[in-house]
Amino acid sequence: MQALQSLHLSSSPINPLHQKSHNATKPPPERISFIKASSSSTASAPKREKDPKKRVVITGMGLVSVFGNDVDAYYDKLLAGESGIGTIDRFDASKFPTRFAGQIRGFNAQGYIDGKNDRRLDNCLRYCIVAGKKALEDADLGGDKLSKIDKEKAGVLVGTGMGGLQVFSDGVQSLIEKGHRKITPFFIPYAITNMGSALLAIDLGFMGPNYSISTACATSNYCFYAAANHIRRGEADMMIAGGTEAAIIPIGLGGFVACRALSQRNDDPKTASRPWDRDRDGFVMGEGAGVLVMESLEHAMKRGAPIIAEYLGGAVNCDAYHMTDPRADGLGVSSCIERGLEDAGVSPEECGLLKLSQ
Repeated sequence: MQALQSLHLSSSPINPLHQKSHNATKPPPERISFIKASSSSTASAPKREKDPKKRVVITGMGLVSVFGNDVDAYYDKLLAGESGIGTIDRFDASKFPTRFAGQIRGFNAQGYIDGKNDRRLDNCLRYCIVAGKKALEDADLGGDKLSKIDKEKAGVLVGTGMGGLQVFSDGVQSLIEKGHRKITPFFIPYAITNMGSALLAIDLGFMGPNYSISTACATSNYCFYAAANHIRRGEADMMIAGGTEAAIIPIGLGGFVACRALSQRNDDPKTASRPWDRDRDGFVMGEGAGVLVMESLEHAMKRGAPIIAEYLGGAVNCDAYHMTDPRADGLGVSSCIERGLEDAGVSPEECGLLKLSQ
């Protein structure tokens, strides 16, 4: 459960000299409260944090997606209802019951990763590095400006559910077909889940908190939550946080097929992803990376950063029930929401958007 406050909200306590609003020409929709208090009209929450050292703001966004690597272009396509789902052509998927996904085509890391490393890296790592650097550019930290921050107080926390799956798959194939002497020395380093955060930090010289979280579809949210808490505790002034994934390969597709998790609407892939629909028949695989630059308000204001939103709070917990099915009574979800609202100092009536996952 994450609570974010956009600069569009009139109640925002932030009034920076330098504000940035992506697609600011589009008027914000009327706010509607989707969450109703279960026992009272307000959350029993403490007052919101006022210390600028502990308040966390978002100053940059970067992504790699099926729609390209530009945040505004991606957002415009979403608003227009465009779909990036199509037939898989990266490999022969004709024998799979599912033959479509959100496959990225024409990805180019030029200018962000040097040629030698670019050829070696798994796409999971390539997407992470490019999205991270683009987020820094968006946060007005491109070029020489990055040298002006305290890199011992800057960290990276980019998670992934499956890691470098292509590198792992290739290593297993080499072992089976050619023996262990033919396994690349990059097999383990580029397959493990923390290497995206590590390589990005090495590239940037960031010496703050650095690790990865792997919690399936919730990975990026966990990373945002943990990154914000590093800033709140004074362990970092700035964190690059988010998620990366690149599993549209035979073993990735086959694994989800074996779980019976994927839609099989091969005749209509663009409408196959339909969460909450009574006729849904599974989810649709995708790939890419999404990264935020998160800073303490004090740090952002000192450098005149373009502030997009404020992170107010969050919470994490566990259903402790089943690998895929939620509890029927909704206790896990409801308690997480309540704790998140309390941590953020937000009442249910103040929430204008409920972001759900199915």
